[in-house]
Amino acid sequence: MGHQLSLPQLPQRIVSLVPSQTELLFDLGLGDRVVSLTKFCIHPQTLVKGKPIIGGTKNFHFDKIDALQPDLIIGNKEENYKEGIEQLQQKYKVWMSDIYTLEDALHMIRQIGEITGSQPQAEKLSASIVAGFAQLQPAQPSIKTAYFIWRKPYMAVGSHNIIDHMLQRCGFSNVFSERSRYPEISPEQLRQAAPQLILLSSEPYPFKEKHIAEFQELCPQASIKVVDGEMFSWYGSRLAKAPAYFRQVINEVKV
Repeated sequence: MGHQLSLPQLPQRIVSLVPSQTELLFDLGLGDRVVSLTKFCIHPQTLVKGKPIIGGTKNFHFDKIDALQPDLIIGNKEENYKEGIEQLQQKYKVWMSDIYTLEDALHMIRQIGEITGSQPQAEKLSASIVAGFAQLQPAQPSIKTAYFIWRKPYMAVGSHNIIDHMLQRCGFSNVFSERSRYPEISPEQLRQAAPQLILLSSEPYPFKEKHIAEFQELCPQASIKVVDGEMFSWYGSRLAKAPAYFRQVINEVKV
């Protein structure tokens, strides 16, 4: 993004603008330094309660941030909005991540460890994540898969995002990978793509078991499963838990 950040000392008052990175900060032992977060920052559940909320990931309450006087703000290029970040950069030290792959996420974890003085914890966490993914055996042969994040209209996962990368790690071949980011998909386009497997994410749209029949009617031959969206899209410390979950999903799907 072309923005350089210089910190004169270790930050003591951190505002986090991204749920998965908020969880990471707490898991690195930095919870007492997190002075505020977004309404979507729900993990760790018992520890985020009571922390001041500065709005959503794309709707910052600048007056609340000003009142907190942070010495570091942590965001993400995709999850936050450019205008809000640029406004914050005029007053505060703002560090941004830009993540599309597991390697990007590991780099982010190590960098946050460096700028917060929690390198040992960050290195230990990174090593655990690397070891977990090294043991993950992708589906063989690969399974033609559609991953949906929204309903009315249907929106699926395309390429150039962390979810697509995680699908690849699982051996799930994304049938909409030729499309960018999060394309809107018509029922006819879904039929034509003919996925063997349809994964319905628990977030941002809260897909439930009741929605399976809706997709089964469109693709009678497909195997359909509701999955934990946090495991596929959260790129902080939750990655340590993801490989075990992915193994479970791979074992459960039948095509």
